[in-house]
Amino acid sequence: MSKSKLALVPGLTMNRTPSPHPSPPMGERVPEGRVRGIRPGSWPLRAQGLRWSLALFAAALAASAIAAFGQEPTPLLTQPADKLVAILKSPASQKEKADACRQLAVIGTKDAVPALVALLGDEKLSHMARYALETIPDPSVDKALRDCLDKLKGRPLVGVIGSLGVRRDAKAVKPLAGLLRNADAEAAQGAARALGTIGNAAAAKALRRALGGVAAANQLACCEGLLRCAEALSAKGQRKEALGIYDQLRGLQTAPHQVRTAALRGAILGRDKAGVELLREQLRSQDYLLFAAAVRTSQELPGAEVTLALASGLGQLPVDNQIVVIQTLAQRADRAALPALLPIAKSGAKPLRLAALRALAGIGDAAALPVLTESLADADSEVAQTARESLASLSGPEADAAVVAMLGSNDPARRLSAIELIGRRRMTSCISALLKATADADLRPSALKALGQLGSPADLPALLDVLSQLKEPADLEAAEQAVTAVCAKAGDPEPCVEKLAGAWSSAQPAQKSPLLRVLTSIGSASALMVVRTAVTESSPEVRAAAIRALGAWKTADAAPYLFAVAGATSDSTERTICLRSLLGMAANPDFPAEQRLGMCRQAATLITQSEEKKLLLAALGSIPSAESLELVTPHLDDAAIKDEACAAAVAIAEQLLKGQNAAQVAAKLIEPLQKAAEATANADLASRAKRLLQQAQSKAGGK
Repeated sequence: MSKSKLALVPGLTMNRTPSPHPSPPMGERVPEGRVRGIRPGSWPLRAQGLRWSLALFAAALAASAIAAFGQEPTPLLTQPADKLVAILKSPASQKEKADACRQLAVIGTKDAVPALVALLGDEKLSHMARYALETIPDPSVDKALRDCLDKLKGRPLVGVIGSLGVRRDAKAVKPLAGLLRNADAEAAQGAARALGTIGNAAAAKALRRALGGVAAANQLACCEGLLRCAEALSAKGQRKEALGIYDQLRGLQTAPHQVRTAALRGAILGRDKAGVELLREQLRSQDYLLFAAAVRTSQELPGAEVTLALASGLGQLPVDNQIVVIQTLAQRADRAALPALLPIAKSGAKPLRLAALRALAGIGDAAALPVLTESLADADSEVAQTARESLASLSGPEADAAVVAMLGSNDPARRLSAIELIGRRRMTSCISALLKATADADLRPSALKALGQLGSPADLPALLDVLSQLKEPADLEAAEQAVTAVCAKAGDPEPCVEKLAGAWSSAQPAQKSPLLRVLTSIGSASALMVVRTAVTESSPEVRAAAIRALGAWKTADAAPYLFAVAGATSDSTERTICLRSLLGMAANPDFPAEQRLGMCRQAATLITQSEEKKLLLAALGSIPSAESLELVTPHLDDAAIKDEACAAAVAIAEQLLKGQNAAQVAAKLIEPLQKAAEATANADLASRAKRLLQQAQSKAGGK
């Protein structure tokens, strides 16, 4: 079985690095009979039974992997512990011994300890021996590991040090402390980290004593160990000891910045209310990293007292620091910050003012409304826009009321801002106010845009009434967009079509064109009937708009009406619009091929110009059928369009020769392809035609 598949089996991962397994509390032993690595009382299972369950599970998983990959099995958890111990004592290969260690990590007992310990000095097997030893719940393992500390060197020693940490052996504190000044930097650093993992008061005391004298290269590891001890002690309620560590580390000027900032966090959080005073002190620190750490820590502390500590003295900080604090106050969303933020938002320096205006939105209190609404008219556009963004996101009825009051202002700019905010805040209660605002030419475009955003199909009659009173193209376009948006929200478009048709009878020509475009966007059968009738209007403007609407229709239902207009009109422009629209539909692959072919046949009876013929050929070239090729073939002799005809013929033939009925249609392709190959001056097109001709001849001959 391959290494990659062994990795699928729990407890049998190849070349696994020992990792901190769940361990009992510091200094506490797991009684024999309990699951190793699980605290007493957590699972009511016997260790031996669970370990054999794991063994059976691993074997079953391995068997399924073998069945899936068809490989010969490798013995996994199939041997008893005494046989595995015997393998360790024998001259077996490195792989066999590593496999035995791996299995003993699951089923090993204290009987396996001597054989495993004997491998700790072996550079190649020390790793796997510790892998097994770390999980055996017997005190003899700890004693054996401690005894090895003065016997091993190099990597094996570092590994044993790590294993003592993993097992949280309280008796290892003294010998590990002796290694903190070891000449081997890896061993000294490993000892510091292992003491941190053990994390009891004795380990902390040893690390604190050693901190001042360790080599500079080992200082970080020693600090890391102390931070781990402080966390463990704090979790056990030994706050005084933990605070002593934090205070020592944050005052250590030679410590790396990450150590000092982590220690400051612990010192603040560990002091409860007294931590607020330390926070206040550090906010005035000249060291930006400590200042930033204090601010970040404040986010973990609740209460208005913390907010006031952040806000007090804000003006005495450098601008960059003030911005950091203001952003933190926004995240806290505590209204206790408002007395400090409101003056800054109103008249502070621009960077601070922008930060404060944004923070007011985060706090979300109605007390910010006067400053925000006043700032909307600021001469600095960035300030005004920031205030607008904050006001848009401020929730609550008070904010809605402030926006409505703005709409009633005599200041046009303020009223425009109110309309924009009504749309952004989704204030549907203001629909009637927006309709009223359309009477003001300066407000009309914005009001109509907001009505399109907020209105529902129930508001369509009122919108149509507004449209009926408009004459300017820009106003009509804005009304059209609003009506289109409202109709798009209707689940059933028919009531909207009825209202549009009702508005049609009294509308002026200039107003009927927007109505036609709205009907086109709806695209239903009833909407098409209204548009079809509009073609008979006496107004040239309305008739032209109706023809364009038919040409833009989303379904092929409009094709017969386009053909009828093209055949009856004497206006060349109308005829061209109809033909081009008809051929555009014929080229649409979303429509059925038979329907598209019918459109092409209809259009062919009306086409006279070469450009229109080219459009016809392009449409036919997209329809893979023998009938479309028949319509293309006569045009191969027309010098003005022969290249387009050849391209269409080749495109159709390519598709037909790929189809299931290629043998049946191949004979019909030979003559058109011969003509295409001879007629075109395009070398590439001629080559494609000849290649297809050979295929057609071959398929026709083998029919």
